[in-house]
Amino acid sequence: MIFAVTVPAMPTKNLHIPTPDGTADAFAAFPDGGGRHPGVLLYTDAFGMRPVIEEMAGELAGHGYYVLVPHIYYRHGPAPAVDLPEHIGEAERPAVIAQLMPLVEAHTAERVLRDAEAYLGFLTTQPEVGAGPVGVIGYCMGAALAMRTATAHPGQVAAVAGFHPGFLVTDAPDSPHRDIPKLTAHVHVGLAEGDLSPEGIGELNQALDAAGVGYTTEIYPDTVHGFTMADTDAFSPAGLQRHWDRLLPLLDGALANG
Repeated sequence: MIFAVTVPAMPTKNLHIPTPDGTADAFAAFPDGGGRHPGVLLYTDAFGMRPVIEEMAGELAGHGYYVLVPHIYYRHGPAPAVDLPEHIGEAERPAVIAQLMPLVEAHTAERVLRDAEAYLGFLTTQPEVGAGPVGVIGYCMGAALAMRTATAHPGQVAAVAGFHPGFLVTDAPDSPHRDIPKLTAHVHVGLAEGDLSPEGIGELNQALDAAGVGYTTEIYPDTVHGFTMADTDAFSPAGLQRHWDRLLPLLDGALANG
């Protein structure tokens, strides 16, 4: 078992990524001491960029990665997309989700793919990023964005991970899982109990089998949707630790880190 430990604060940058539709503000964390490191593109959950995401990016950077976190709602203005409470509890959640849903619904597959090309192009040209393949990870709706990115860019993405995924397996003709047979990346999907039906998990695994890639799909015990996010009532310390226990070996193996 690999335990994530508290690491010193990593260097960070606030960035702006040119895209076909404008400019996305972004955040990056990377190891101290110079050098070049494997790149990781991190897609947020529906709540977007905020301190807990920056902390998670810093934690991952402490393990040897350059982590780029774009503001996925940049078309609607700079981050934060909506005013968020410090803690998103069950009382606050409905009002926050009501504000965010129009932005989520406007983030079509076409927009995701245009952004993904811009994000990967930006990530791979940063002076702190090595020349090898990259990893893409996502949380909640970000898991679907990560999968779309990996399936559209199989030559660049060597590892993809999604945690408590949303919109990953749907009935829509352009559901992300329908393009999974194009994957070449190693995959981990960490599910909360109830994130996908048994039929949905079966469809996901069937698509991954068709891709012929190494993968794991796992239901994390005693978790609910959003379990990695420490600023929500869904947070599970054990679930977050299991997430690190799965994510770090995936990235280390696929990206030849350290």
